[in-house]
Amino acid sequence: MSDPSGHEGTRTTALSKQEYEALVEQAPILIWRARPDTLCDYFNQRWLEFRGRTLEQEFGNGWAEGVHPDDLDRCVAHYLENFHAHRPFEMEYRLQRHDGAYRWLFDRGVPFFADDGAFAGYIGSCIDVTERVEALGELAVSNAAALRALERLVPMCTWCKKIRDAAGAWKGFDVFVLEQAQGTVTHGICPDCTREHFGLEPE
Repeated sequence: MSDPSGHEGTRTTALSKQEYEALVEQAPILIWRARPDTLCDYFNQRWLEFRGRTLEQEFGNGWAEGVHPDDLDRCVAHYLENFHAHRPFEMEYRLQRHDGAYRWLFDRGVPFFADDGAFAGYIGSCIDVTERVEALGELAVSNAAALRALERLVPMCTWCKKIRDAAGAWKGFDVFVLEQAQGTVTHGICPDCTREHFGLEPE
């Protein structure tokens, strides 16, 4: 039977164990695996290079030594909650790189099962999302500054110069200032108005 695509004899074959291992080891992402008891027993070469540590050092809960102290409790709690429920999970946390810098990782873990259906543990993959997280942080700071600037704006009528307060009421300038300053407003005449309205030079 000929191939409808026109490519005679082409077929899809499964990856061999050696090919699969090579693919996992050289994938441009960090890969981990955990046993049914929650302890991690495998990290690919990319992970070990990122961390600058050996598999023996990362084994079990050793990997958690690199999680930022501010993220550790949240990270572990989320991991264990989903692990025991055998459901996929996603989380972001900072992990220390081999040079001492903390990098934000997006981590996704999924449960896997043996041929007989028994729960066999988790496989997870991580990508470095530091640039995205930092960009979002800078945007949040910028938005907060813009909001503070807007909050300082005082709506004033172009014609009568009344000012709208936080409750939406329009008030005379002197009343608004009195309420904001919580003091006493006094009145006088400035030099320009003395000249314009009275034709006098101010003393």
